[in-house]
Amino acid sequence: MTYILFFLGFLFLIKGADLLVDGSSSIAKKFNISNLVIGLTVVAFGTSAPELVVNVIAALEGKTSLAIGNILGSNIANVLLILGVSASIYPLTVHRNTVWKEIPFSLLAVVVVGLMANDVLIDKAESRIITRSEGLVLIGFFFIFLYYTVGMARSNKSEVVEEVEQYSTGKSIIMVILGFIGLVLGGEWIVNGAVKIALYFGLSESLIGLTIVSIGTSLPELAASAVAAYRQKSDIAIGNVIGSNIFNIFWILSISSTITPIPLKTASNFDIGVLISANIMLFFSLFIGKRHTLDRWQGIFFLIFYASYITYIVFRG
Repeated sequence: MTYILFFLGFLFLIKGADLLVDGSSSIAKKFNISNLVIGLTVVAFGTSAPELVVNVIAALEGKTSLAIGNILGSNIANVLLILGVSASIYPLTVHRNTVWKEIPFSLLAVVVVGLMANDVLIDKAESRIITRSEGLVLIGFFFIFLYYTVGMARSNKSEVVEEVEQYSTGKSIIMVILGFIGLVLGGEWIVNGAVKIALYFGLSESLIGLTIVSIGTSLPELAASAVAAYRQKSDIAIGNVIGSNIFNIFWILSISSTITPIPLKTASNFDIGVLISANIMLFFSLFIGKRHTLDRWQGIFFLIFYASYITYIVFRG
């Protein structure tokens, strides 16, 4: 039954996030809040809700290996798997701001985490741990990014504003409540199921977080980016991924480490290194061939890289 609930948890988690976003957006619209603000707050935070809920529950239950595995695994999957699939469907043309500001900011996020996680090497500390105070530093970076995003959105309103569908007040409230319940139940089932699967097969919680959980919580981004690529809306496809990666580290990991300090194993340095390499590879790929474009052959290379990484960590255990 635990395994059935584990897989049902992803359905509850994803549908719960959709209901929460739609219901909250409808309520916000009734208070005459602009579509721009709704998109930058309710929608942006709502789409990160699956990763956030899983990490908060994991942190509260002391499953810190699962929490850090989910973040690193989701970000690696976002770059290598989701952009790989999207670029394979249709070449992705990237805006100048994304190339020179958002991708470097995403790289900065993982470099900062790498520095925080290596007190043993830098300060000769006894253990690798992301402390509560470091979590607050990450939150500070998050507000800097939010400030930048608001400024960009105001100067390009036509590119970011989407109509918000309105429902009756009663239906909106019910959607929010059901969405919240779906997120909590789904998150709880996923965390409990992941721990039991790891114990049963003799695997680490970190491995489960890096693979099954991270891919599962990234499914909304995968679907959104693949559809955007198919419709040749490449700015949405790549913007969705880079924004999600920044949110995952500067918002979700910061909240998780503020709840409980997150220790990291030595093996996590390899995963951090892969994520740094993926971001660097993405940046330089945009200057190979057609400028500021991720071509199909590059997308296929990303997928091969991701398959190799997954194969390695499975054998690593």
